[in-house]
Amino acid sequence: MFEKLKNLFVEELQIDAADITMDAELIKDLGINSIELADLVMLCEEKFDIEIDDEDIHKFVTVGDVVNYLESR
Repeated sequence: MFEKLKNLFVEELQIDAADITMDAELIKDLGINSIELADLVMLCEEKFDIEIDDEDIHKFVTVGDVVNYLESR
């Protein structure tokens, strides 16, 4: 799941692959803003055929948080 998510970050958000680790913080380390986070959520919903609750989005602090969330679905 990490590699799939990493590819989304690189392809869709133009983030350097070297910066993407499980511990990388979405906002602080990767520079993702709220609009990009919303885009990421929509991309994940489409690509992985899941629905992400709005209340869960605030739990996404690190890349690992997103990976763990997606793996639990």
